[in-house]
Amino acid sequence: MPAKRTQSPRNARRYDDAPDTDAAFRRIAALPEGPERSALRQEVVCAWMPMAVRLARRFRHRGETFEDLRQVAQLGLVKAVSRFDPALGTAFPSFAVPTILGEVKRHFRDELWVVHVPRRVQELRGRVRAADRELSSSLGGGIPGVHDIAIHTGLTEAEVRLGQGALESFTAWSLDAVPGRSADGHPLTETIGGTEPGFDRIVDREALRPLLQALPERERQILYLRFFCEMTQARIGLQLGVSQMHVSRLITRTCAQLHDQVMGAGVRGARLDGVLSTGRGAQDVPSGLSPP
Repeated sequence: MPAKRTQSPRNARRYDDAPDTDAAFRRIAALPEGPERSALRQEVVCAWMPMAVRLARRFRHRGETFEDLRQVAQLGLVKAVSRFDPALGTAFPSFAVPTILGEVKRHFRDELWVVHVPRRVQELRGRVRAADRELSSSLGGGIPGVHDIAIHTGLTEAEVRLGQGALESFTAWSLDAVPGRSADGHPLTETIGGTEPGFDRIVDREALRPLLQALPERERQILYLRFFCEMTQARIGLQLGVSQMHVSRLITRTCAQLHDQVMGAGVRGARLDGVLSTGRGAQDVPSGLSPP
């Protein structure tokens, strides 16, 4: 059986909202589990409710509604009343206050983070935030650096940066929010980029690369002259010693062949003339389509 502790002056401290429930706690301890004991516990909880509300009010500016904070604090009070043992000689407030505050802090730690952050990082966040406030006061409102916070807290600079990164993880901004206080600000939705059409061309040209490499040399040369040197079919025919009509048939047949191969490989269909004509100059020639 644990030794009975004498009640110190600190333990005997009285609060403005502290009712006299010593006799009720002794009765609760003497009663067996049952309706009478449960009813008496409920009376004690109701008597100490103002203290729970007072403690919840300490956290009202931390991003949670006061109604939710009040309910969490009351839950902590119920736990304190259920676990309190008057035989240990400790005043109930000395036991209940840490229990209630612990319940509220646990609520902030486990329920309110928008982005999941490990407990270790949450602890770093708290230490960094507290050190930042203390150093800002001593510096006359100046912003302390990472090195200053590290010295003040005994943390490494890497740990300080990790804690600073978690400062913005507790809450999230709506995409409709307008950062800053400027009247001509823009919502965050306007900062989100759109799909870059150039990426699709890259995919198309990469799909064509092995197919272009497999073409006969004359077909590769014709595609290069037509789409990258911008030569007319008639001029290509003169350079290769064939008719313009023959050049046209070769281009049509080669593009159709490439299209069928691309589609047969399960790659997204592409307009081959658009893919090949996106380049202007030797630096833009797809791999596999070399200059003559």
